[in-house]
Order: sequence, then structure tokens, then C-alpha cells
Amino acid sequence: MADPARATGLAFPETAPKGHNALPRNPGMALDEAWVRSVRFNHSAGERRVATLPGRRTVKKDAQAAWLLKAVTCIDLTTLSGDDTPERVKRLCAKAKSPVRHDILEALGMAGRPITTGAVCVYHRFVATAVEALAGSGIPVAAVSTGFPAGLVPHDVKLKEIEASVRDGAAEIDIVITREHVLTGNWQALYDEMRDFRAACGEAHVKAILATGDLKTLRNVVKASLVCMMAGADFIKTSTGKEGVNATLLVTLAMLRAIRAYHEQTGVMVGYKPAGGISSAKDILNYQFLMREELGRRWLEPDLFRVGASSLLADIERQLEHHVTGRYSAHHRHPVG
Repeated sequence: MADPARATGLAFPETAPKGHNALPRNPGMALDEAWVRSVRFNHSAGERRVATLPGRRTVKKDAQAAWLLKAVTCIDLTTLSGDDTPERVKRLCAKAKSPVRHDILEALGMAGRPITTGAVCVYHRFVATAVEALAGSGIPVAAVSTGFPAGLVPHDVKLKEIEASVRDGAAEIDIVITREHVLTGNWQALYDEMRDFRAACGEAHVKAILATGDLKTLRNVVKASLVCMMAGADFIKTSTGKEGVNATLLVTLAMLRAIRAYHEQTGVMVGYKPAGGISSAKDILNYQFLMREELGRRWLEPDLFRVGASSLLADIERQLEHHVTGRYSAHHRHPVG
């Protein structure tokens, strides 16, 4: 079978990645409250935009395989359960290093390419375990922090948790904002909080989790996105995965429009991470299509696009196996870890 990447122009590494964060950090800017207050979002137009996406965009055969392989490289393979153990985390890290079975990659003509996931995401308790398990792979460890998922612990405790995860080797920190600041329109407080988180991260990249399902309106989502980027967030992320409503295409559209506006204003490229509820290959393709249409091809790379998921990887592997064999296998034959 021909290399599917050649049919699409999607790039895959020839050698092992040296880390997935290739872009300069977002330095942030002074809080511009006038810009924030001026934000508008046309809800009905946004709904029409995302409703027509699946019907307008589709990929088949080798092209679909290439898009799905690219999606694999953007997954933050995640375990955030109360019953996590070191052994579970080690199994997850092994899957991150070899996310697609070798026989499937060989059939796709991709056996020589070092396909890995974008990161492994864990609680602070397991950062050191994951760092050790991933040593030499180039795969960063991401730690959820700042009182995840509710973010309702004291501010100084949040900063200490970030610093502890960085000391243990986390290269990325997924923080949760204080939703109260958004719901009360206290943009200065949100900005100051995010600046403190950014400073505590040091060289580690910071992803700001907005918990969009708690923010009530899409206008609030766009405003919170802008303020977090102004304060130096390297990524903005939809959800913890623990809210009643997590990632959706509509909230994604709102956040991508904020990223585009920030880039036009500052020249800085900020990444995007949907999380929660994305479990099928069909789902992730729609997110990729929207990313490309709204922001461009460059935003399909793992230094600008991540997806927080675990079960998604199993379905992608099933789809890739179907592509090369013509048969669907049972979901349990594709364990995540």
C-alpha cells in the first residue's frame, strides 16, 4: 500500500521526535479590557457553520488513513481516574510510544516512521512515574494542576502544585481557571491568576482549561480565551472532561475564532486542545477539518493541536486496521494500556 501521507501532504517525522513543542512561547500582552468587552459571537451562524461541516468535508481511503495517523500524533493520552496506579500509567506510556500496531503501520507503508502520541497526561502523583517510563522517547508528560478539576483550592496551593509537577519533570501543565472570574466578569482577576500560573510553569508549556460547559455563554468562552492568551497561555483547552458538557464543535469554533483574532493582533500562534467526549475517529476528523478551515494547515501539528482522549486511540486503530484488511475488529482487541 502506498504511503498515505503522500496523498495528502500531511507531514510525518522521519526520525524520533525531540519533543513536540517547536514554537516560541506565547509571551502574552497587557490586558486589553476594551477588546474583551467588545467581543461578540453569532450563535445561530456558528450553529449553521458546524452543522454543515460533516456534509461538506470528508476524506476516504488513504487520505483518511493519513488524517487519522496525524490525529494519533496529536493525542494527549490521558488517565485521570481515582483508581490510577503506577502500573496503569506505565502501560499507558508504553501505548504512547507505540500507539498503532506495527503490522498496521507496515501495511500502510509507515513502518519506518516514529509515530507516537503527542503527550501522556496524568495527575501530579504519577508525573515522575510517567517521566521515567517515557525517558528517551521525546514524548512530554503533561500534568493536570491547580486543583483539577474544580480549581477551588487556595491560589498559593495551586502555584505549589504547578512547581512540584515541573520539578518532577512535567513539560506541560494543564491548569484550570477559576470560573467565578469569568461568570462575574472580573477579567483582571482572571488575567492575574493566569499570569501567576504562567510564571510558576517556568519553561513548561501551559494549557489553560476553560471548563467551557460551566461558562454559560459562548461570549464568555471567547472572552475567557482572549484573557488567558493575553496572560501567556500556550494552549487554550475546552474542558477537564469532568463537566456535564465538554468539547463540542460549536465551542471549538468560538475558541478557534479567538485564537485567530489573537494571532492577527499579535502574530503569536496559540494552540488548541479539545477534551472530553471525543471517542470516535469520525469525531476527530471533524475537529481536524474545522482546525484547518479556521486556522490553516499549520495548526494540525502537535505543537498547536492536541486532543485529550483515551478511548479515541482504540477506535482510530480499529479504523486503520479496517483500511488495510477490509475487516472491523472488536474494540477490546485495541487496548489503550
